[in-house]
Amino acid sequence: MTGVGWISAQSMQAHALLMIGSFGATSVLLYAAPESPFAQPRNVLGGSVLSALCGVVTWMLLGDNWVAAAVAVSTSILIMQLTHTLHPPGGATALIAVIGSNELHDLGWVYAFFPIGLGCLLMLTVAVLINNLARHRRYPQHWL
Repeated sequence: MTGVGWISAQSMQAHALLMIGSFGATSVLLYAAPESPFAQPRNVLGGSVLSALCGVVTWMLLGDNWVAAAVAVSTSILIMQLTHTLHPPGGATALIAVIGSNELHDLGWVYAFFPIGLGCLLMLTVAVLINNLARHRRYPQHWL
């Protein structure tokens, strides 16, 4: 989270934008349950980016209301299941795309790649380094 925050502060005037709430839940999976299927790179990156795209499409079509929020989360779950990229924080990523600030909405499609894609890549890089320092851990269990 430190790396995500630092990059955010260096790259954007609205530095809080990169600090997406679902990244907290992703961090729990990466460091507390790195053996979980939900914490594997394909799921973290694929599930997050696909969910972000789902949320953006939903917001563009339905706006920022409770119906759109429900559609974004449920559709992101379906897409993650169909693509075998289930990552529970992805539901929050889709929800944030709908209920987020005007600043976030101004990003449009970019939201899926920055901050979501880049943030996930950074967290995965750190997780590989940190988790493999301990002799009893091996992360990731698989890449694809």
